[in-house]
Amino acid sequence: MTAPPRNDEYEPGALEHKWRTRWDEQGRYEADPEEGEEDPTFITVPYPYPSGGMHIGHCRTFTVPDVYARYRRLQGDNVLFPLAWHVTGTPIIGAVERLKEGEEEQLSVLRDTYNVPEDTLQDLETPMGFARYFIENHYKKGFKQLGLSIDWRREFTTNDERYSKFITWQYETLKERGLLEKGLNPVNYCTNEEQPVTTHDLLEGEDAEFQEFTLVKFGAEIDGQEVVAPMATLRPETVRGVTNAYVNPGAEYVLADVDGETWFCSAEAAEKFELQARDVEIRVEVAVEDIIGQTVTNPVTGDEVLILPADFVDADNATGVVMSVPAHSPDDYVALQEAKADDERMREYGIDPDAVEAIEPVPILSIEGYGEIPARDAVQAAGIESSDDPKLEDVTADLYQDEFHAGRLLDSYGEFAGEVIEDVRERFRDHYRDENLFDLMYEYTEEVVCRCGGDVEVARADTWFLRYSDEEWKQKAYDAVSQLEAIPESTREQYDHTIGWLEEWPAIRNYGLGTRLPWDEDFVIEPLSDSTIYMSYYTVAHRLQDVPVEEMDHDFFDTLFYGEDAVDEPDERALDLREEWDYWYPVDFRCSGNDLIQNHLTFYLFHHAELFDQANWPQGITVMGMGLLEGEAMSSSKGHVVLPGEAIDEYGADTVRFFLLNSSEPWQDFDWRADQVGTTRNQLERFWSRAQEVIQTPVPEGARDELKHVDRWLLSKLQSTVREATGSMDRFETRSASQAAFYQFDEHLKWYRRRTDTDRPGAKWVLREVLRTRLRLLAPFVPFMANELHEQLAGEPVEDAAWPEPDPEFESKRTEVEESLIADVTDDVADIVDVTDTDPETIRLYVAADWKRTVFDTVVETGPDVGAVMGKVMQHESLREKGNEVNDLAQEMVSVVRERDDETLQAMGEIDEQSVYEAARSFLAGEFDADVEVYAEDEDPYDPAGKASQAEPFRPAVHLE
Repeated sequence: MTAPPRNDEYEPGALEHKWRTRWDEQGRYEADPEEGEEDPTFITVPYPYPSGGMHIGHCRTFTVPDVYARYRRLQGDNVLFPLAWHVTGTPIIGAVERLKEGEEEQLSVLRDTYNVPEDTLQDLETPMGFARYFIENHYKKGFKQLGLSIDWRREFTTNDERYSKFITWQYETLKERGLLEKGLNPVNYCTNEEQPVTTHDLLEGEDAEFQEFTLVKFGAEIDGQEVVAPMATLRPETVRGVTNAYVNPGAEYVLADVDGETWFCSAEAAEKFELQARDVEIRVEVAVEDIIGQTVTNPVTGDEVLILPADFVDADNATGVVMSVPAHSPDDYVALQEAKADDERMREYGIDPDAVEAIEPVPILSIEGYGEIPARDAVQAAGIESSDDPKLEDVTADLYQDEFHAGRLLDSYGEFAGEVIEDVRERFRDHYRDENLFDLMYEYTEEVVCRCGGDVEVARADTWFLRYSDEEWKQKAYDAVSQLEAIPESTREQYDHTIGWLEEWPAIRNYGLGTRLPWDEDFVIEPLSDSTIYMSYYTVAHRLQDVPVEEMDHDFFDTLFYGEDAVDEPDERALDLREEWDYWYPVDFRCSGNDLIQNHLTFYLFHHAELFDQANWPQGITVMGMGLLEGEAMSSSKGHVVLPGEAIDEYGADTVRFFLLNSSEPWQDFDWRADQVGTTRNQLERFWSRAQEVIQTPVPEGARDELKHVDRWLLSKLQSTVREATGSMDRFETRSASQAAFYQFDEHLKWYRRRTDTDRPGAKWVLREVLRTRLRLLAPFVPFMANELHEQLAGEPVEDAAWPEPDPEFESKRTEVEESLIADVTDDVADIVDVTDTDPETIRLYVAADWKRTVFDTVVETGPDVGAVMGKVMQHESLREKGNEVNDLAQEMVSVVRERDDETLQAMGEIDEQSVYEAARSFLAGEFDADVEVYAEDEDPYDPAGKASQAEPFRPAVHLE
């Protein structure tokens, strides 16, 4: 077959444009069911959220599944790799509002980071106009530039009418099954958007958890009125150890009616109480300086404790009024000592320093390993003298843990006395809640900010929740994890952990893009909840356009997913679509970010496990690490990003792909560094040039019959590489696979070119066969280059070829071991030349005596156990005579055997070592410009330097002269 015309120079821009055009014209990646194909491959990746442009950090997430899709196609699979667009929720609406308001930061990101033309900005002033711009001009354009093998017929947005009908069916079904219910529960609440949000909507504090604090209802008198001063704690059992309280003199405090009681708290706390479904009315602002120096009454002990000023009190955390337990809290202990030392400040607020000095820690428990005042012991042991000491936080946490697991309450606790804290805490708390001395509130562990920029607080909302707490549903999710191929395997535990802690999940928003709640259209189903089974929608998305929206009712989707027996009058169109759904499902692999295990990926498992039978549960999930840019996190707002289009224009799509896939395994973080990307570009260009040399070199007839030892060695290495790359690809180890096919094999080629005359007919045939195979191995990674070169070489694109399989004819471990001996002795000679700084005229190699081979064979037969080996070899009289010499060699051979597999050891046992070196004499002579002589140690060799006795099996002694 005559190869088509070619351009010998590597010009990635023109080359990539050629292949993109061809793929589009051919509809190359449009996948339809094929008769007789019983096991197609279905690969998905989270649909992008186009609230802004795409940067290089996004690219690897989408390129990894493309590499796997291309690999499976070369394996002969019918592969579906679709993509759609997630627009649900408020981020796009927020971006549009900031644009319309002329917010400078938003305009800067659009103009300067994402290069939106000035005259196009007005097109972005509607949510779907904004989304469409970034879909078409960034994401879709970028994915096509990268060469992603996507079936674009199946794309949709989550705001499409037909998709909403699908989501409506899903949520009606979950409601029917009792897995969606309305109730009052803690939620993340954006104070700017005034609606619940999920972790996926957060800009800061994505990992923050809200905790349930106990409010100890201290009594106080303010302006002649009895009020409650609630103080929050995670350790309610320490209430008997409270010695004083703190407020922040610079904060704003109020009296507020809360559920029929008058409470003293920070202004921020009053707002939080209202969010947490309490009846709140702020009555009056309180001058905090009038409160400092007063006392409050402990509701459990009746003791009066002093209120002290403290700048460290955060009025936006919990109630803004803090109780101090210095006997059991190292930070409280240090704060009290600092208060005692600050007489001037105490007098400033009218507090008698002697009254502060009189405050002493009150112990409430005993714990082995500590004295009466554990906090004092911990502080002194750590050498802490100031509240600024960074060790204080860890010391406090450590003592909390020790006391929780081993602290026993003192006799003053009555019915609770003697009990360990972890056993009694909840009962103690509930006891005093029942007596209305304790209450509760929710608070975050850290600051949480919504993507819209608003503060997020914990609210208790009467809203619709997904009941992930349902035990039967949880068990189904656990079962789905147990059958899942989790890559890497360490993530399996993360799925199980997430299933364990998941409880009720708020499934709706007050507004935003997406699907309206079917039975209450004032609400919208939130983004993480409408993206759990959309993979099934891909299977029929392109064909649903033929079905009128109004006819896509509940029965339609029941028929599609559950078959004709699910409804009384099945829709024939749905039954027809069901065949395609059934053909593609289940999803073989989903590739997604590691950070989504705690929400989206686990929800994906929950919903599939409930809505589909086990045969259609997800088969595998591969998680992705994060991307850095020059060692720092990427940031669109700071302009610290690289746009894919710009990177492709500079380096070429194959270079971008190859760097992303070579820099780390998918689940590891990668770092985009311009100098390293440039190096990758140069390496691919050298590969292209070498390939052109091979392609343009004719191979004579019969060349395959003229193979030499070194040719067979390279061919054997090629088969090993095929096996290694195939195994790596099956495990999604894209870095290992590309490293084996490209970099590692390049090292074999360097040795090969060094070892032989590549103008030989046999060598020409070998280099052509090597290139043909490597192009197929590299095709998933660098599809543009691989297709072009393969078409030049073989007359057809590599995509029309097949993934290579090892050829048994060329697999020879013995040949590989023999060649490794030659390489090793070459290195040994070179090292001696360097160390001795000599230019030898003669090189003598001495091969180990037969008795030494006997010791090696015995180690292989007996196993790497020196004692067992010595017992065996000492049965030979001739070896007994050698005594320690045998023992020393046995230990060396044990090390050799331990480092090698059985196949290699078997090959070593078959080798005639002397013949190997004899055959390599001319090569070694050429390498060192010296005569080469090979001797057997036990055949009376010429040995002027007495080197022969140093020979060991597979490591000859060397003499230079």
